[in-house]
Amino acid sequence: MFVRQFMTTQVFTASPDESIADAMALMREKKIDRLPVVEKGTLVGFVTDGDLREVSPSPATTLSIFELNYLVAKTPIREIAIKKVITCHPDMGIEDAALLMREHKIGGLPVLEDDKLVGIITGYDILDAFLDIMGSRSPGKRFVIERKDAKGILLDIATTFKQFDTNVSSFAFYHLKENKVQLLAHLQGEQLSEVKSSLEEKGYTIR
Repeated sequence: MFVRQFMTTQVFTASPDESIADAMALMREKKIDRLPVVEKGTLVGFVTDGDLREVSPSPATTLSIFELNYLVAKTPIREIAIKKVITCHPDMGIEDAALLMREHKIGGLPVLEDDKLVGIITGYDILDAFLDIMGSRSPGKRFVIERKDAKGILLDIATTFKQFDTNVSSFAFYHLKENKVQLLAHLQGEQLSEVKSSLEEKGYTIR
């Protein structure tokens, strides 16, 4: 699974000379919380709604309302935008993008291909990928299969599925403690109770 499968390709951007007020208005209008800053087709910065809130004057300021409006209307985005932007490529694995975001504690990555901005991927997109991998939207009955890890487990389970003419709409694999493995599958078929009984007879725990 790759970034290009989950990234948003309709990306709204701002120029470095646009004001904080303009950026805030665009974010509200488009219902987005981050904005790449582009100059002459090149990504030069990145700004989030959190960045905008930090530089917006607090209610406790001694500035007048006119001074506040002037400040927000005149301060350009280039003054507050992150200059060293962490980016990714559309062909990067979705898990690598998630790791980048986790390591740098950020909620989104501009996606560049040949130095051109082609998309943006956020934590919500990563969550969508996780839900797809785990089969949350897949049809069928949910089976959680557990046992001690050993060679041939996947072949054994797949053979059982085939024996009872079972269709697998999603399949995920997870390592537990004490050398146990857990497999999450969404299964479709007329003999799912037989699948469960057969696997239990072979020493698998079905949840």
